[in-house]
Amino acid sequence: MAFNSIAEMLKKSEETGLPLWTVIFEDDLEDTRMAPEASLEKMKQTYDAMKETYGMYDPNRLSNSGLVGVDGEKMVQAVREGKNCSGEFMGMVMANALKMAEANACMRRIVAAPTAGSCGVLPAVFCTYEEHFKEKEDKMLEAMYVAAGIGSVIASRAFVSGAAGGCQAEIGSASAMAAAGLTYIRGGSNEAVAHSAAMALVNLLGLVCDPVAGLVEVPCVKRNVIGAVNAISASDMAMAGITSRIPPDEVIDAMREVGISLPSQLRETGEGGLAATPTGIRIKKEIFK
Repeated sequence: MAFNSIAEMLKKSEETGLPLWTVIFEDDLEDTRMAPEASLEKMKQTYDAMKETYGMYDPNRLSNSGLVGVDGEKMVQAVREGKNCSGEFMGMVMANALKMAEANACMRRIVAAPTAGSCGVLPAVFCTYEEHFKEKEDKMLEAMYVAAGIGSVIASRAFVSGAAGGCQAEIGSASAMAAAGLTYIRGGSNEAVAHSAAMALVNLLGLVCDPVAGLVEVPCVKRNVIGAVNAISASDMAMAGITSRIPPDEVIDAMREVGISLPSQLRETGEGGLAATPTGIRIKKEIFK
């Protein structure tokens, strides 16, 4: 995609009178040289793959390390028994975020959105929303393009890799993408879409990448939950007319500067943060004994 800023994206939508998703869709067609039907089918396949992952979830399967793999089902049971205080929708978003991230750790097929480590955020929000609110799939696919457009701008102005910018670049970016898409689905204005993405990213600014034993499991799986819940909160704020005091593109630029400032120990090396705690070190020794 050719857009280098969210402002540019919104400006084109305003000038042409086209919906935001269409502007992103047409820009993608120009960049990829794909036929419209082929692009839509590819996006549908991507979205279907996200939903299929939940169908493959095995509540009894642990990752090779034994660190993660059963918490998604625990959350589902808690929701069914009414033990969570956040309600059925939010509870299932949390459960689905856990399931998708655990599927990644258990070597199942996932969709990197934008990365494998943050693969649970966007589908947890989108797939759960579609099922809970009976949304049409066509609308969900439009939201996928909106999310992709936001992610593309983040990638061009900053980064989406934990090794490059910490977990803010992975879970933060995924959360911003999910927030933008969700706000679009709910009928938010272009400005609301942009500000929901900005607020989601702001809320996770500075999040470090500190995987225990260097595995994308602890704390990565549970951070997918935080990214999904954060996306919904940001969307709710944007739909209420609340805006980010710092413009969306400047927020992305700030994320880049923060990421560059992070020491290498907090950028996916497994040498700092939780990975460097006594328990983190003990787990690493046990796994690689």
